[in-house]
Amino acid sequence: MSTTHIVINLLGEVALLLWGIHMVRSGVLRAYGSNLRHALSRGLKTRGHAVLAGLGVTTLLQSSTATAMMATSFTADGAVGLVAALAMMLGANIGTTLITQALSFDITLVFPLLIFGGLVIFRRWSSGAAHDMGRVAIGLGLMLLSLHLLTETIEPVGASATALELLRALTRDPVLNLVLMALITWAAHSSVAAMLLILSLAAHGAIPLESGLAMVLGANLGSAINPLMAVARSAPAARRLPLGNLINRAVGCCLALPLLHFIQPGLLDISGDAARSIVNFHTGFNLVMALLFLPLLKPLAAWLTRTLPEQNASGDPGTPVYLDRSALATPAVALANASREALRMVDVVEEMLRGSHSVFHSDDKRLVSTICRMDDVLDRLNGEIHGYLAAINTENMGEEDTRRLAEIFSLTVNLEHIGDILDKNLMELAAKRIKHRLTLSADGLGQLDVMHAQLCEHLKLAVTVFMQGDLDMARRLVRGKEHFGEMERRAQRDHLRSVQKMEQESMETASIILDVVRDLKRIDTHIAAIAYPLLEENGNLKPSRLTS
Repeated sequence: MSTTHIVINLLGEVALLLWGIHMVRSGVLRAYGSNLRHALSRGLKTRGHAVLAGLGVTTLLQSSTATAMMATSFTADGAVGLVAALAMMLGANIGTTLITQALSFDITLVFPLLIFGGLVIFRRWSSGAAHDMGRVAIGLGLMLLSLHLLTETIEPVGASATALELLRALTRDPVLNLVLMALITWAAHSSVAAMLLILSLAAHGAIPLESGLAMVLGANLGSAINPLMAVARSAPAARRLPLGNLINRAVGCCLALPLLHFIQPGLLDISGDAARSIVNFHTGFNLVMALLFLPLLKPLAAWLTRTLPEQNASGDPGTPVYLDRSALATPAVALANASREALRMVDVVEEMLRGSHSVFHSDDKRLVSTICRMDDVLDRLNGEIHGYLAAINTENMGEEDTRRLAEIFSLTVNLEHIGDILDKNLMELAAKRIKHRLTLSADGLGQLDVMHAQLCEHLKLAVTVFMQGDLDMARRLVRGKEHFGEMERRAQRDHLRSVQKMEQESMETASIILDVVRDLKRIDTHIAAIAYPLLEENGNLKPSRLTS
């Protein structure tokens, strides 16, 4: 086989390996992405639990980078302490070694069964967790198949004296081996793929053991580069965890590289062959780094916080705070970010509602202008959130994530419509009243006060429904809409009954009150609509209210 043929085969086989890893990761994320995120957030309470959480999630996702992005979102939002997140990354690094350990055994007979069984499950169930787990099985089978093909391709290299001499000449310098494999791992976005390539080369004697050990260090270093580059333009708080993980890897490489010549004989005595020595060294290196750094995480976290201090908050309320672009490849993280940004829209709407209540009790023109400007903030946040949702990698989204995306979209659209009503309708009425110096009746103001209070209560219910998926709260919110409609009809009857007794000025104020009542009812309709996705999902909404 010619050198060109070997190189082409290697490129295709590595690509197949990467695709298999991608299928496993996307299948797990689709099936259990949200659950993994919740489990990870619960696990980041103490250092020991964080190590175990990182190990478990990385083993499932077959990617320490994906785990790092989840943990980075927690630390950037302040939901989890930096010390616990750094401990989680120590566990994630150990998790990648378990994957390599499992794949290093001779399981040639397994990959046909995985591919065939995965395909049957994938085709039998067109959606749901079973469909996604079929995808995972196919991905695992492709990973094992690619490893088998890599072994067959590299085997002739080990038998060629010329090729061996060339490879050993190229891999004589440990530092060059480390740098080269760090670049390969960074380019492949997978330390598992890099480790399997090293393992295949070592198994057939294509590289000396010491060179293979240096490459293992490079694979560990390269795997820490991608998470940092992904958040390079993010806020300082988002860069702390990836930088801390990179420091851990770099320090470990600096400590281990001079010792490789002395470690090599002992590894061979324990493991028996070069390939097994490389796999065991990979595991041992990450275990030692975890034990070494675990007591040092607190001072490391303090140094990272000083080095990357919080930026002053932007003075522009329309600037997104939580829409981290680096999380778009992980839907569970990206949707959590979008949810937090949507809650900022809720805060703006609540402030607008309270302001609209005050403006009918005073002649404050500046308050009218302030509320109108808040609608511009809502419009900008709504546009940013929708753009962010559109950019999420939907390929990795399961049914639960798809439903969550629809809920966020429904919430933001309804909030934006509420802002338009407050700006273009209620504030126009308020400005008209102030301009003509009209005084609303005590009864009319009393009705508006009750309705405003009811709206604020309904908005809180809507937030509970959105955040917790509480079905009872959703039903209560829709029933409240019916009660609000009755309040509107009662207000109309009261004012129409007394309209004949009014003078022209009084009729104008009554007209304003009726218009305000109508607009408040429209706002309540949009608030209640936030509960519709949950009610539809559970079969609690009728297709139509028509009797025939």
